[in-house]
Amino acid sequence: MRRAFLTAICLGLLVGVPGFSGPVGAGTVRGFNPGDAFQDCDICPMMVVVPSGSFMMGSPQDEPERGDNEGPQRQVTISKPFAVGKFEITVDQFRAFVEETGHSTGNKCFTWEQNIWEERQGRSFLKPGFDQVGSQPVVCVNRDDATAYIAWLSTRTGEAYRLLSEAEWEYSARAGTATPFSTGARISTDQANFVGDYTYNGSKKGQYRGKTTAVGSFSANGFGLHDMHGNVWEWVEDCFGDYKTAPIDGSAQVAKSCDRVLRGGSWLYTPRSLRSANRDKLQPDNRDSTIGFRVARTLTP
Repeated sequence: MRRAFLTAICLGLLVGVPGFSGPVGAGTVRGFNPGDAFQDCDICPMMVVVPSGSFMMGSPQDEPERGDNEGPQRQVTISKPFAVGKFEITVDQFRAFVEETGHSTGNKCFTWEQNIWEERQGRSFLKPGFDQVGSQPVVCVNRDDATAYIAWLSTRTGEAYRLLSEAEWEYSARAGTATPFSTGARISTDQANFVGDYTYNGSKKGQYRGKTTAVGSFSANGFGLHDMHGNVWEWVEDCFGDYKTAPIDGSAQVAKSCDRVLRGGSWLYTPRSLRSANRDKLQPDNRDSTIGFRVARTLTP
């Protein structure tokens, strides 16, 4: 499904309100207040405390370009504050982990080069098919790479780092909104990194940058988080499942073997894919130049 959609987008490049049920919760956890930012070490990601609260997960049936897998909507309650990466994990942060542990990230990655999308030898998080600097989000990392980084970060700090659940991700992306984007009914390339040749819900065309941008290049959402829309897809904890049986407490749907959920859209996708409710899936061993990750941290009472 994802590959077919990406192929269609790449070919296109060759030619030119139910919402939050009430006030978002607050609460203090071990001295942390919602909105607080902190780092557990000098090479650790900057984290932001996200408040507890309830929201309607998924998209309403009248949301433009919604997918059938985005419903039925259901109310999800996040009962405790938790910390979320202010930014996606960067090249420099991931490189520090690789250099310290010797973790292998392989020598192949799906990349978009010379107007062709294919798996290429000699491509990795250091060579993703476009020029990058250390402050751009790491890409060409599969889910095992992400969880290995998180295990290292947890051991290094003594704190409980992890991937976000799918519900936590959408809650964090919406940041109190019930519109398609945290920016409202539309989004522009002044607000996120995506293929600006395409429009959504009456938006204007914008830039196509052709690669990732440095994290924090665009304004934060209402929770203080950057790039929840666009730049890179983000691995989350969940298996791709049916919303009819999905948890309502913010926890993840997991199994021993499954396709894993991706959220957020990327630099190579249209604005439709950047919507807060949009879902995609991919085999967890896949590495490509549109996929990275963001971390969460459980806060101890």
